[in-house]
Amino acid sequence: MTSSLVPLAVSSFQTFGTSHLLMLALFAAGVWPIVRLGRAVRDDKVTRSRVSRGFAVAVMAFTIPMQLVDFMPSQYSFNTTLPLQLCDFAWMAAVLALLTHHRFFVALAYFWGLVLTTQGLLTPWLTADFPNPKYIGFWGMHILIVWAAIFLIWGLGLRPAWRDYATTVATTATWAISVFTFNAFTGTNYGFLNHKPSSGSLLDYLGPWPSYVVLEVLIVAGVWALMTWPWVVRGRRTESAASIAAC
Repeated sequence: MTSSLVPLAVSSFQTFGTSHLLMLALFAAGVWPIVRLGRAVRDDKVTRSRVSRGFAVAVMAFTIPMQLVDFMPSQYSFNTTLPLQLCDFAWMAAVLALLTHHRFFVALAYFWGLVLTTQGLLTPWLTADFPNPKYIGFWGMHILIVWAAIFLIWGLGLRPAWRDYATTVATTATWAISVFTFNAFTGTNYGFLNHKPSSGSLLDYLGPWPSYVVLEVLIVAGVWALMTWPWVVRGRRTESAASIAAC
């Protein structure tokens, strides 16, 4: 007697499908509470430190298990598992920024999180859907990285300056050159620096390789400059107002 049972189909993630839109809604809903939380604790050094440490632990709670799962024999792939993507460094920068409030790490979390990690939110390189652990880990990592940047900048008021812009550009260039070289020798494509991802992304609008890499660098550097300029202007106005008040 043959069995009539049919294996259950495994759901696959769809860009801008229901599970994607729900995660985007969750991300958007959390932005203002994160800002309010940061502003509520910014003037209390002890509470600010405790909340920041708790935030850092939350980031690690999603990212570290995700890394460990990826290194399991059944999941490991030399082409995708190594922690060489910029998001892998972005979560580390976010954790260090939350733990230390050092301007170098805060700047990395701000520029990488709000521009590069958000691309992962909009065009996820993801196949697994809910409740697959990879789906949960992916969204937990990406959402918390961006929330961390928002918490640090708009919440705690740790604003970037032009020197922070310069150090971030230099750090990102170092990463890109190193990973591009690694890809060239190993045949991998970390950072999508050697060719475009197989799934759709914003890179599809920037032409073939290597033009899309050059255009991406110019666009990102320009956007980061625009993200720095308002804070610099605001800082100058604050200093000017303080000088007038002191007269």
